[in-house]
Amino acid sequence: MQDFIVETSARHIHVNKETLEILFGKGYELSVKKNLSQPGQFASNERVTVVGPKKELANVSILGPCRKENQVELSATDARSIGISAPIRESGDIKGSGACKLVGPNGEVELSEGVIVAKRHIHMTEKDAQAFNVKNGDSVCVLLDSGNGRKTIFCDTVIRVSDSYSLAMHIDTDESNAAACSSEMRGTIIKKCGD
Repeated sequence: MQDFIVETSARHIHVNKETLEILFGKGYELSVKKNLSQPGQFASNERVTVVGPKKELANVSILGPCRKENQVELSATDARSIGISAPIRESGDIKGSGACKLVGPNGEVELSEGVIVAKRHIHMTEKDAQAFNVKNGDSVCVLLDSGNGRKTIFCDTVIRVSDSYSLAMHIDTDESNAAACSSEMRGTIIKKCGD
């Protein structure tokens, strides 16, 4: 069976240009700390504080490049700890999601929505999708075997297909800890959900 890398996506933020300039100053540009597995995506050197009703999370990384919409991706544990009700959603589906305040070195922004727990997903190209016999939007069950007694099956894993993607599964830190993932974790699709 074909497998793929499983990456742990720690808490992070996507911002639009307007928000970036409020947080860091007029004309500010994100600087690249390291490139990510998805082409054109990067972790920046810039960090902000996410403020909830109960407390705050400091030094949360901004991922670049800038997007059209602001989005804060937390684990369920993160969200609960700072008092935010964050729904499990696919990236980009932020309508009616959690609210927070972002605080940067130059200013702060109140977000009325945009805080989510990202639904686990697999990025793949059209060619990958054909090889795995899946299509965009399908849900699958994925086996992760860390070899340390915590074999885990994650169902309801969404397939996301685009030729701008690189093959990789993304899970959050809660999911990664539950499966005792290592930095070299691999996953295998064992069935489509509902099969």
